[in-house]
Amino acid sequence: MAQSLREALDSGKFVITSEIGPPKGTNIEKMLHHIDLLKDKVDGLNVTDHQSSVMRFPSIGGCLAIKEQGGEPILQMTCRDRMALEAELLFAYSRGIKNVLCLTGDAVPVGDHKQAKGVFDFDSTQPLHTVCLLESGKDLGAMTLTGR
Repeated sequence: MAQSLREALDSGKFVITSEIGPPKGTNIEKMLHHIDLLKDKVDGLNVTDHQSSVMRFPSIGGCLAIKEQGGEPILQMTCRDRMALEAELLFAYSRGIKNVLCLTGDAVPVGDHKQAKGVFDFDSTQPLHTVCLLESGKDLGAMTLTGR
């Protein structure tokens, strides 16, 4: 990838992204293979966040793998069950992940942890507000951060 997703979007050209589905477990060889196949053909790679409401390897881990292989990651963060939304956003940014796709997420009953309860504290637009606050140096409680 010659340019960042931001540069591709700002250029006005038709932007292409692709989706990477992490495994249910720690064997990421197949995911790494898919990253290698796609990274030079698209402007960004979106890593799903517990796709189909099934517990899987985390989106942030997939994003780091994409960065390590020279691709442009897009962190997918669903709002279905995030109490640590801000912490994950800060962690992602600290590791160079600057693209986030905010989604509400699949309903828990369709997944493999049917006993789990969806929290839905946020809908898919509220993380955008959270990102703006974090960029300004404040958290959701209006407390000052040591780094934006």
